[in-house]
Amino acid sequence: MLFKKKKIDTFERIDLRISGMRYMQEYEIVAAEEGTELLFYENGYQDENRVPQSRIRCDREEILNLLNSCDILCWDGFFGKHPRYVSDGEMFLFTAIVDEGKKIRAEGSENFPKHFSEFRKGLREILEREDEE
Repeated sequence: MLFKKKKIDTFERIDLRISGMRYMQEYEIVAAEEGTELLFYENGYQDENRVPQSRIRCDREEILNLLNSCDILCWDGFFGKHPRYVSDGEMFLFTAIVDEGKKIRAEGSENFPKHFSEFRKGLREILEREDEE
């Protein structure tokens, strides 16, 4: 489903899973009454333990600004087919519930939507503040 509007006003949950041949990284953002929480998981090859490596409470507006500056609404329905002649790379799955129940889904293999790297970088920068505190 492609959205006509350009701006996300609220979100409930956002998940970004990135995997390579021997690792998986997951970013999970959950909005709750107590505030917004960003969690980061990193698992090695065949590691079944899902324990957050990082966790931080963050400002809901900061997450909304990141979502909107990266045009996340335009990601819905993106399917990035693996490029021919590329033998390795990263795969991703992005899901989000925004604006009172609207779902966004995007996925790809070494083929990403516009502003994907900016979104990933923004999440890492928020998590790095945890180390500074």
